[in-house]
Amino acid sequence: MIKEIAIVVLICLLFFSFILSQNKIPSGSMISTLNINDRILVSPIPFYYRNPNRGEIVVFHQEDKMWVKRVVGMPGDIIDIREGDVYINDIFYDEQTYLKNTGISTPNSPWDEPVEFPYKVPEDHYFLMGDNRMDSKDSRYIGAVSRDEIVGTPIFRIYPFNQIGPMK
Repeated sequence: MIKEIAIVVLICLLFFSFILSQNKIPSGSMISTLNINDRILVSPIPFYYRNPNRGEIVVFHQEDKMWVKRVVGMPGDIIDIREGDVYINDIFYDEQTYLKNTGISTPNSPWDEPVEFPYKVPEDHYFLMGDNRMDSKDSRYIGAVSRDEIVGTPIFRIYPFNQIGPMK
């Protein structure tokens, strides 16, 4: 009996370490895509065989916490913010598919010093931004995030119950 329980516990630990984890959204930085207290299932599996793609939502470790942001800049990109709009390698980056308002990407936090723009994303790093640009501590303040810190991508929303379903 004890042996079977130990095996089940070990299988559960391995499953939730390497296959799937559950995360609670702690802040409003991804509103309206993800809201405060939403719960998501995160899978590291896609990033075992590929790197994150531009526009994809990722979960990463930073300051002993799990953060959720969207990939805007890829390794080697030059990111600039002009009049609130994002430019990648001097080309306007259209984010209307997931941002409610455009022209709001200028860093505006009174407590954080923004990075200097234009900003070159280092190799093996990604420039990540929250969808709620007016209330998101992201790469505009902390700089690019190392690929090693990215742990997975949300694949399924499990709470609130009226929004259960796959992440788009």
